[in-house]
Amino acid sequence: MRRCRRQFPSVIDITTHIYPNSSATHGGRATTVRVIVGAQFGDEAKGKITDFLASDAQYVVRTGGGPNAGHTIHVGDEKVVLHQLACGVLRRGVTGVCGPGMVVNPAQLESEIQALDDRHLLHGSIVISERAHVLLTLHQLEDAWEEQTRSNQSGGAGLGTTQRGIGPAYRDRYGRWGLRFAELVRPDLLEQRLELLYASKPYLSNLPSREELQRQLSEIGGRLAPQVRATEPILWGAIERGENIILEGAQSALLDVDYGTYPYVTSSHPTSAGALVGSGIPPQELDEVIGVTKAYATRVGVGPFPTEVGGEMGEYLRRVGGEQGATTGRPRRCGWLDLVLLKYASRLNGFTSFAVTKVDVLGGLDEVPVAVGYRLSDGSEVEAYPPAIAEELAKATPVYRRFAGWPDFNERLRERIRREGAHALPDPLRRFLEFLAVQTRVPVEWVSYGPRRDETVWMGRGARTPTAASLSPWSS
Repeated sequence: MRRCRRQFPSVIDITTHIYPNSSATHGGRATTVRVIVGAQFGDEAKGKITDFLASDAQYVVRTGGGPNAGHTIHVGDEKVVLHQLACGVLRRGVTGVCGPGMVVNPAQLESEIQALDDRHLLHGSIVISERAHVLLTLHQLEDAWEEQTRSNQSGGAGLGTTQRGIGPAYRDRYGRWGLRFAELVRPDLLEQRLELLYASKPYLSNLPSREELQRQLSEIGGRLAPQVRATEPILWGAIERGENIILEGAQSALLDVDYGTYPYVTSSHPTSAGALVGSGIPPQELDEVIGVTKAYATRVGVGPFPTEVGGEMGEYLRRVGGEQGATTGRPRRCGWLDLVLLKYASRLNGFTSFAVTKVDVLGGLDEVPVAVGYRLSDGSEVEAYPPAIAEELAKATPVYRRFAGWPDFNERLRERIRREGAHALPDPLRRFLEFLAVQTRVPVEWVSYGPRRDETVWMGRGARTPTAASLSPWSS
């Protein structure tokens, strides 16, 4: 990375600098390119952190995925769920980019745009990469067929996909059967691409009429054509002008198709490397990689989850944390923070800082467990690298360290934090965050203690690699 390796003072005044969005708080120079990566299984409130940091960005780029994920953002009293649009569209003066790495359902995208416009929440502009692929109804049908086939053949062991067509759309992309937005807005090429795509799926018997689909896509393509652009030159020009760019992904690092809990993963690369591929921005232009993690952990659907807790505590975390899928509405499985997986995600993505969210959910608990290692079925122990085999990870027994809990985040405490900044965070929470920073060797730069835009506090910046002598950005 070009500038993220520079050293920052180990001690800075964090009392007056609550928000990270002015050049003065960043050494006189605004950051140019940031990547925001989910550090767990998803649903870490990446959307909230992206929206928060987008207040001084010019571009926010969604780099992968499609309508299988949702970012929930609170704008005043309004709750907004974005499925395919980048978070920047909620900010005036910001361009939200549907990047080249996405698979986009154009009909659903139109509906999402219209819904925001009807609520008077569409403040930014929208650009769609001509290289993004088109996700079609036939991909959704294929997704459902595949999930049923897996369940029938493997004794009910389906992958728990959202059945939004993501996997089949990416497979067509890599098989070179796909339809891109560049062709969607070219009627002369659309018919040719659809003929080829339909010919590749003889095993599906319930496909919609190709002629009718072509007519619908031609109409949608005509309406979306003004937003379909070559987005890479737009972003390269922004970098040359020193403008701020945020790259945001759907899902999270532990769902990466190569590095996640395969096969219980998504079909793309929701990592920092994937964000570069999915945007067209070269690695040397990257300034920061921000890992977003909850103070606990959740997972939607099936797949290994070593620190999952059931019973009353699991239900408590689900209820207090509002843990329900933004896109599917499925209840999330809940558990404790897992440092084995967090260390792995940190090394994989090169995190330069963490944003820790939902610390308020744990407020009022007597103790907060954190998994610091695993005991595996063969008797060995690991602390920083999980088993690659999902079945082995599922059998891992977490080794916990338990921290004293912190007070409930009542309105009085929230107001004090808004007024005084990070110094007002309870001491037990600060010790929890210091431990996280030391163990992962990544400083905690932001802490979110509620869904509102003003419920995020900047912790200051310290040495990039915390040590025993310099525990965290707020050490004194």
